[in-house]
Amino acid sequence: MSAQDQDRQARERALAAKGRLVSLVIVGTMVLWLLALWLGPKLGMPGRYAFLFDFAALAGLFWALVVSLQIRRARKDVRGNE
Repeated sequence: MSAQDQDRQARERALAAKGRLVSLVIVGTMVLWLLALWLGPKLGMPGRYAFLFDFAALAGLFWALVVSLQIRRARKDVRGNE
């Protein structure tokens, strides 16, 4: 196996790890968001805190979108150099 193949495989593994992180962030964001919206009224929190939870969830999902686009671009570069 050549050094170029090893380098490409290392980049693919790094991108796969980044993809797993994105999936964990998406799942974690949604679970925490739903949990916060369910627990908020039960704990007597004012409705304005729902907006705080919504914006925090949007921030997490926006980060996941940006990183997903970076992964897509990097994969295109890796596979384009074959």
